[in-house]
Amino acid sequence: MLGAGGGVGSFTVQFAKALGGHVTATTSTSKVETVRSIGADEVIDYSREDVTRCGRRFDLILDVGGYAPLQRLHDTVTPDGTVVLIGAGNVTSVTARLVTAKARSRIRGERLIFFLARINQHDLSLIGELADTVKVVPIIDRIYPLTEAREAVGRFGAGQAIGKVVITFQP
Repeated sequence: MLGAGGGVGSFTVQFAKALGGHVTATTSTSKVETVRSIGADEVIDYSREDVTRCGRRFDLILDVGGYAPLQRLHDTVTPDGTVVLIGAGNVTSVTARLVTAKARSRIRGERLIFFLARINQHDLSLIGELADTVKVVPIIDRIYPLTEAREAVGRFGAGQAIGKVVITFQP
């Protein structure tokens, strides 16, 4: 999984482990220990090693941040594997990656899936069960009062937050 230390990635690591997956996760240096503590089997500091250039192959790649080029993701997944694109830096990036992924899937037969959440009762029940049994817990970087929302969004946007950033109406 690429981008395991942020808000989406920290949940995704836990969901994958709770469902029996073996998780190799990439994150920044400051988030390595947190990602290890939430269950990743192996944690790679992306500032020291680019998992898409190390010659390893994976059955499933979840790209949370959307920073790795699609060709390198394709080269890193096994021939029968799947790449799931969960996000990108901004709306333009998301749109470009979505269009490119669709084209590559149709033309080249690559298994590139762009994930968009669809809320349904079954999934919500499973999430509730995992939370109740403490198999999945939110990782909270920091709680900000509304007056510091700009700082909170800036920290989140810069990729500095470990897990989720919470903004509250209470001082």
